Amino acid sequence: MNVLAVGNVELYERDGAFQIVVTELVPMGAGAVNDGIEKLKKKLLDNGIIDEKNKKPIPLVPKKIAVVTSADAAALRDILSVTKRRFPVCEIEVYPAFVQGAMAADSICSALKKADSSGADTIILTRGGGSAEDLMAFNSESVAMAVHGCNTPIVTAVGHETDTTVVDYVSDMRAPTPSAAAEICTPDKSEIISAVSLLEKRLNTAFEHIIERKNAALNEKISQLKSYSPVRRLERLDSELEKRTNRLGFAMQSKLKGAESRLIKNHAMLTALSPFGVLDRGYSITSKNGRVIYDKSDISAGDSVDIRIKDAVITAEVRTINEIKE
Repeated sequence: MNVLAVGNVELYERDGAFQIVVTELVPMGAGAVNDGIEKLKKKLLDNGIIDEKNKKPIPLVPKKIAVVTSADAAALRDILSVTKRRFPVCEIEVYPAFVQGAMAADSICSALKKADSSGADTIILTRGGGSAEDLMAFNSESVAMAVHGCNTPIVTAVGHETDTTVVDYVSDMRAPTPSAAAEICTPDKSEIISAVSLLEKRLNTAFEHIIERKNAALNEKISQLKSYSPVRRLERLDSELEKRTNRLGFAMQSKLKGAESRLIKNHAMLTALSPFGVLDRGYSITSKNGRVIYDKSDISAGDSVDIRIKDAVITAEVRTINEIKE
């Protein structure tokens, strides 16, 4: 560091030596620049601009990335190459800006404003390596505040890997190189494919387990419904009715057979005891006015009587009644 020293010069005559008692030191040249940068960093830190709490997360799978850099920069070619290899479906929009010289700070601020309103998921602010003077725009307060004011997450990759600028402290993430910035901002398609394949397997397994559980529960409910189903109840009642009908049929047949047997027996008894049975043996039955004559008091001479024999009924008139003495 070059400095301007202000103070008093003293001579030691014995040794012939001079010494300077410094009362003030003022940075000069690069030293003055570095001092200005440190003061700006302190100011930003005191104002909460450089604070980890303000850092926004970088999207893992961006649809569009805005790149703020020189249109003919090698850094841009590196970013395009890495992005195409890792995640070719991502759209890249370039917002050209001067990255060194007197107009660089204003140009970068303007490009950042356009990139922030473009709908991009991430902004990459980058340039290749250079001298400390070449990187001065990225150490300016205006560019630092423009980076802080962006709503879109910003990744910076300024200069060589060992270079650190003020915007690197303010941005949401610093990358050592433009290629590294592109890798930070994009996923690797092969990793995505592998992750999707793994997730697909896990989902299939999960769905299979869910379907198995649902099928088991469904079968259980179907079984319960069948057990409580009116159809099943009707089937049981129908079966019970059929059994009882069969038992009733058997009981009726048994009753009828018993009754038929008793009827035949009674018929035989009645036939044997019937007064008409004697007709076959030559006897007859005499009746008057449909009433059987049992003794002489039931008839008088001159009465008309009916005499039933085996195969006919004879009508006769009573002439005399002869009493039979025992």
